[in-house]
Amino acid sequence: MNSGEGSEEHGAHWTTRGMRMDPATAIKHHHHLTMCTGTAQEDYDFHTQLLGLKSVKKTALYDGGVPIYHLYYANDLGDESTILTSFPMRQSGRVGRKGSGQVSSISLSVPESSLGFWRDRLRDHGYEHTERERFGEKMLVLENPGHIEYEIIGITDDDRKPWTGSGVPADLGIRGVHGVTVSVRDLESSIEFMESGWNGHRTHEEGNYVRYEVGDGGSGTIVDFRIDADLPAGSWQYGEGIVHHVAFAVDDLDTQADVKDHLVGLGYTDVSDRKDRGYFESVYVRTPGGALFEATVSKPEGFLIDETYDNLGHDFQVPPVFADRAEWIKNYLEPLHY
Repeated sequence: MNSGEGSEEHGAHWTTRGMRMDPATAIKHHHHLTMCTGTAQEDYDFHTQLLGLKSVKKTALYDGGVPIYHLYYANDLGDESTILTSFPMRQSGRVGRKGSGQVSSISLSVPESSLGFWRDRLRDHGYEHTERERFGEKMLVLENPGHIEYEIIGITDDDRKPWTGSGVPADLGIRGVHGVTVSVRDLESSIEFMESGWNGHRTHEEGNYVRYEVGDGGSGTIVDFRIDADLPAGSWQYGEGIVHHVAFAVDDLDTQADVKDHLVGLGYTDVSDRKDRGYFESVYVRTPGGALFEATVSKPEGFLIDETYDNLGHDFQVPPVFADRAEWIKNYLEPLHY
């Protein structure tokens, strides 16, 4: 899922060549997940030291006038569907309100045979966890330091390549995003959205959970809906303790534009204009169940657009909104030790 594979002059994923994809079937798999966490240091240590992911970018939120870190973690090159990103919010003092209409948990794929390793690793690092099973998948459930629920799920058939530079062996490491769980008060409007607008296929039901998979299905394509009929709505603004949005990959900018037009044509008018996020281009849609989804096109250079491979994810990259205040933003943000 390397965003640069097959690139021509402007990148095969960047402009359309040949027949355009049907926008109703354009959503391929997860691209990245973005959550609002606690301190930058706790977040960095959790992802790089405990989970063994690679830091592939250190920058700041592209929106607003108050600097907030934006930290990216993934496999070696930050391939699509392996990327987790965080807005550490503790410095701002803003706290989110958990509830329905949000992503309630994120799940990561590991080899099924490695669950014992992860059980021991969580214990050795002082992380309490519970063990659950859903849709036949065994999982370890924990909270990160920013109060986001993570599920480490054992999978038998995931060939995505893990990052091994943090010391977790390849046969035990995290493969990437497995899926997300979205809390909704009722399912009907989400069914309509997933099936008519987001290339979703209903694959499983269990208790108050219903599973959808996009694209070709499998790990890295999953959206589980949990029906919480009596749960009050959670907050949508940036605030510690909530998942902000879930991004899904589409092939190119023309397809992305078609997806937006398709959604608007169905009546989903809460869709953003295209936004340049430095490493990819994004269009956001507020789903009828409340969660914020994103249709994303990777730039051909991916995370190497502003850093060499040898330095990838090491130095802080000043976002365009703060380009004229580079030294100020570096001094404003809390120091990050790595």
